[in-house]
This record gives sequence, structure tokens and C-alpha cells, in this order.
Amino acid sequence: MKKLIPFIFILGIVFQGFTSLSQEKTLTLKDASWMNRALFPVRVAQLKWIGDSDDYAYAKENAIYKVTAKKGTETLLLDLDMLNADFIRNEMDSVKRLPSLHFISKEEFGFIMANKYYYYNLSTNEIQLINSVPDTAENIDFNEKSDAIAYTLKNNLFVAVDGKSTQITNDDPDSYRGGIVNGQTVSRSEFGISKGTFWSPFGNKLAFYRKDETSVADYPLININKRIAEVESTKYPMAGMTSEQVSLGVYDVENDKTIFLKTDGPKDQYLTAVTWGPEGNFIYIALLNRDQNYMQLNQYNAVNGDFVKTLFEEKDPKYVEPENPLYFNPEKPDEFIWISERDGFNHLYLYNTNGDLIKQLTDGDWVVTEFLGFFEKEKIYFKSTKESPLQQNIYSLNLKDSKLVRISPEHGTHTARISKSGKFIIDIFSNTETSRQYSLLNNKGKTIRIIKENKLPLKDYKMGEMLMFDIKADDGTKLYSRLIYPIDFDKSKKYPVIVYVYGGPHAQLITDSWLGGAGLFLNYLASQGYFVFTLDNRGSANRGRDFEQAIFRNCGSIEVEDQMVGVDYLKTLPYIDSTRIGVDGWSYGGFMTTSLMVKQPETFKVGVAGGPVIDWKYYEIMYGERYMDTPESNPEGYEKSNLLNYVDQLQGKLLLIHGTNDPTVVWQHSLLFLQKAIQNGKQMDYMVYPGHGHGVRGKDRLHLNTKIANYFKENL
Repeated sequence: MKKLIPFIFILGIVFQGFTSLSQEKTLTLKDASWMNRALFPVRVAQLKWIGDSDDYAYAKENAIYKVTAKKGTETLLLDLDMLNADFIRNEMDSVKRLPSLHFISKEEFGFIMANKYYYYNLSTNEIQLINSVPDTAENIDFNEKSDAIAYTLKNNLFVAVDGKSTQITNDDPDSYRGGIVNGQTVSRSEFGISKGTFWSPFGNKLAFYRKDETSVADYPLININKRIAEVESTKYPMAGMTSEQVSLGVYDVENDKTIFLKTDGPKDQYLTAVTWGPEGNFIYIALLNRDQNYMQLNQYNAVNGDFVKTLFEEKDPKYVEPENPLYFNPEKPDEFIWISERDGFNHLYLYNTNGDLIKQLTDGDWVVTEFLGFFEKEKIYFKSTKESPLQQNIYSLNLKDSKLVRISPEHGTHTARISKSGKFIIDIFSNTETSRQYSLLNNKGKTIRIIKENKLPLKDYKMGEMLMFDIKADDGTKLYSRLIYPIDFDKSKKYPVIVYVYGGPHAQLITDSWLGGAGLFLNYLASQGYFVFTLDNRGSANRGRDFEQAIFRNCGSIEVEDQMVGVDYLKTLPYIDSTRIGVDGWSYGGFMTTSLMVKQPETFKVGVAGGPVIDWKYYEIMYGERYMDTPESNPEGYEKSNLLNYVDQLQGKLLLIHGTNDPTVVWQHSLLFLQKAIQNGKQMDYMVYPGHGHGVRGKDRLHLNTKIANYFKENL
């Protein structure tokens, strides 16, 4: 059943050596709640390329330094005293730390202070106020081509030019939480949507989302901090119910005129992948039907809003999920790259603007996780899992001869910042042996220098050995797993085990990264005498379309089966006490935790489920209908996944935790489960975090982690 992946031997060496370096320190709950900054992996502040040059900058001790990539020559560009002297000379208030800088060229950078945008010239030390927006502005979007700023106030959109603001939309501001919303993210930030405004290439036009939620149901969230508690409703479109209606407007800054694109079709379709053409004359949008199984990539005239043509379509019997814009080739503006799972894995496709497929650029049983851009005329850079599903490496691909080169030299999980010329790459990576390291590479993958050597922040702490391996599912599918041993492990003893689970789409818990992706809290639990086990079941990310779509219309079935394969493996280990198995997870992991507790009651003694989905018909349309369809079209799937139907099977100790103002998985889920448990005479435990949303953050995180740790200590 068990088959070790190729680098498990390396992991064993790393953590045996790690243990030998350890002193007598053990992690505390404060450490595990990220309240000890000494345990944070090292970061290099304001590390960025300077304009179009091959020089990069970084900040240290309130100073900005410039470094030439080729020779490594380092010079001071600016420090806090110099900047404050220039501020005072320009009758501005001094600051206590450097603002975040954005380099426009080698001689000029921009920065923001108190919602005012400034340019600073390094040669003349002159500061120029470029633009400003009100203190209450949100969703701020600055365009460096025109120096214009888009922003929102409540539900309306504004554009500021030279400090003068123009109101673009005029919807009733009192309808902010109940009607029309402009210039903000839509579709509950699914489909890769992260903002609501899109500047044209020259900054003279602004595309923006308009969201009509008038017919979407109000959902009550209670503000208990008022003497008489108040209802602060939010719009929450539940599966099968009325959805929001989205359109795309285009504002012409010079002519002060707004038009809307003629995106004909059902009002509840999705508009995503919004992309301006290189000349600013056309806008491209992926139109996705509400069933999410049919997509059209359309071109629209940005001047009059007319539909021009459909470039191509994508269909899938289960679902299509466009999450990326079009990436236009700056050398050939009529060509672009499209990212698609159409062949079963996320890959790059080269198209022209007539909709003709020129060629598929990447292929294989691996996924492209991020497109990094066009460089050196004929090269593109991207990240992928080509070496291993657990790794993300940097690659270049020559568009002429299709030569593929791996750039990142070390195994692990990488991010890249590439110079404008494409000759140099800042590689930021971690792996199981490295907490975080910053390296400068050339475009062949050769390391030029280490910008910041990693330090092992946990070298003085006693840490359990960690193993990463794969287990075969019933059909032979590899399921990657991670097992953290208790500190001071004695193979002659038996230990309880905690299964930490997420199990849902768009997440991967097992990675070749620092601590194997485990985080400090799981390692804290291991320090308390538990084995901690995690498995990425079918349905999770970066394994291809079929692996993720295995849960379609039937959430909570195959995921439970895969998790039990992992548990069955654990039971074969002589040092695991199979009568003391616990499970913990949040969100989809809360759904999985509760599922395992009620569907496998004889296996799991203790469970802690945070923010759990209990009944998918109470979850939002965009995510829920993608994986489950609607309750009307898939009644059997909804009934089978509804955990209220299994409450009477609960045997172990279960703690449900929920934020009272959770806008993602609404509090109602936990309350319904609690109600059903009472009706069935089932004793269970329950904890709420007043005012918190989908997760417990800030200083209250320590309280949460203490609650979870104590619950396992008292019951497992």
C-alpha cells in the first residue's frame, strides 16, 4: 500500500539532522499561533526590479539599496533621513518609516501616503503630488500611464485625475448592501476574479463591473456591539436561488462618457477573464453559463460596446473554470496565450485574435500553475508541477523551437520576479530543508548570487521527524500524504494520531515547501505527543481535471473513501493506537471532519470542525453549483452529502466552531447541526467566536488554537 516518493530519503536526512541540532526548546501555543516573529521565515522587504533596468532594489533598516544584477554592486539610493528632509523641504509631514516604493524608471519612483500619490526624482530630489483620493476611498486602482486613479465610495465608482474626482456611477448609496454595486469584485471572487476595475493599456479608459444584487436574498449578520443588536444584512445567493446579474461598463476618461458592453445572454451568466486588447480598442471576456459547463471567449468593441465575435468555445460535461485573463504577446499583438484544462491538465495554448489555435505550447500529465510573462521576444516564463505534483518550478519556453528549460535549480516551491529584459530572475523558494531563500538567477538557471541566505528559524526547537509519501487509492491513484512524528518518538510505545484535513478543490496541503506545508500548529500538536497525518484526497488541487472532478455532484463521498485509505495505512503501523484517532479541519475541512465523524463513527474518537458546510443547499451559488449542480437538478447528491442525515450516527466527541458573522459558510450550518443533535439526543460541544468571519484571525487565533489543543488533550 505504501510507496515512498523519490525524495523521502532526503526528508529523512533533513529532519534527523534537524533533530540533532535541536536544543531543549519546544513550541508553545503562542509560537504555533505565529505570535513569535523570530520563527517567521526570513523576508527581504521591497525586493523589486528598478523600472526596465537589470538593477534591483531592496529595503534594510529604513534605507533603500540598489544592486546591479550582473556585478552585484550595491549603492544606497535613499534612506529615511534623506526622504524626511525632502518632505520637510516640500512642506510635508515627516514619516517614521519608508513608504512602499514603485519604481517607474531608474531615476523615479512613486509612493502613496494618506491616499495621496507622489513621484520622487532621485536625481533632483524633487517630490511631485500626482493625484489624491478621499480618505474613505476603497478598491483603489492606480494607472501609471495616465496617473489616474479609480476608486469606490460605498457602491459607486469614481475616477480621480490631477486630484479632481469624477463620479462615474450614480446609484443610490443607501442601496450599498442591497442593490447595485459598481467597481468591485463579482461572483463572490470565484473564477480568478479579484477586483472590479480594469484600466486600458494607455489609461484613457476604464472597464468596470456593475453588479445588480437587487433580487438576491438578504442574509442577516448580527452586530452585537450595538446596545440593541443590529442586523447588518449581506447578499448571499444560495445554490438554486436567484443569483446576481453582472455587466461590464467602460468609462472614457477624456470624454467623460460611459457605455456598457452588449453581453447578451442569460442575466445570471458569469463574466470573467476580462482583458483589454493591446491597442485599447477591444475588450475580451469569457462568458460562462450558470451551469458552468459552457464558455465563450468573446471580443467586444470598447468604443460602442458592440459584440464583435466569438473566438472559441469550451465545453465540459461537468464544468469549465476559466480563471486567467488573456496574455498578449507584446511582439505580436494579434497573438495571446490562453490557459485551459481542456486536455485534462492546465496548459498553455497560443491563439490569434481571429480565434485560430496556433499551437498548444505545453502538454503532459502536469499542470501550469502560473503564467509569468513574455520576455526576450520569443520566450515565455511560467511555473508548473512538471517535476512533481508537490513542487512548483520555474520554466522558460522558446516559442520558435518549443525548447523547454527548467530555470529554478533547487527542488521545492518557487515564485519568480523577472527583470524586464528577461535576463535575470529573482527566485524566492522554500523546500523541506529550506525555510525561505532569495536567489538571483540568470535565464539559464545558473545561480549568480544568494540575495538572502535562509535561516532555519526552528533549529533550536525539538521537532518531530516528518515523512512525505504516497498511498494508493482503491483505483490505484496516488494520494500524497504527510506524517509528522511526535518529538522523542519511541517505537515501542503507542501514540494517538490527529488527521488534519481540507480535502476540497483549489487547495493542496502536501507540498515540497518549508515544513512540508504543515505550519507551526500541526507541529505543536506533534510536540504534545500526537502523530499528525494529512492526505490530499481526490478533489484537491494541482493533480489535473479528472482528479479534481472526482467529487462532482457528490461532495463528501470519494474524499471520505480516500481519507479512510490513509487511516487504514495508519492502523498498520505498530506504534499507532487505532482506538485514539482524531480529526480536525476548517471550511471544506470542517465539512470533511464532520463527515468522517458521522460516516465513520467507529474509527474517529474526537473531531474538531471549524466553519463547516453541513448542507450544501445553504452554500453559495458560484462554488456550490460548480461542484454539486443545483438542489433541483441533483437532489440525490444533495441528500447524500447532507450531514444532517447522519447526526444519529455520531458516537465520538465532536466540537463545532463557527464565527457568528461568517459571510462564506454562514452560521446557520452549525446551528442546524446542533439543532439536529439535540433532537436526536446526541451530546456534542460547540464554540462560537462573536464577530469573526470565516476563520478566527488576529490575537483571538491563540484562543482558537488553545481551544483545539485542549479539546484533543481532554478527549483523545
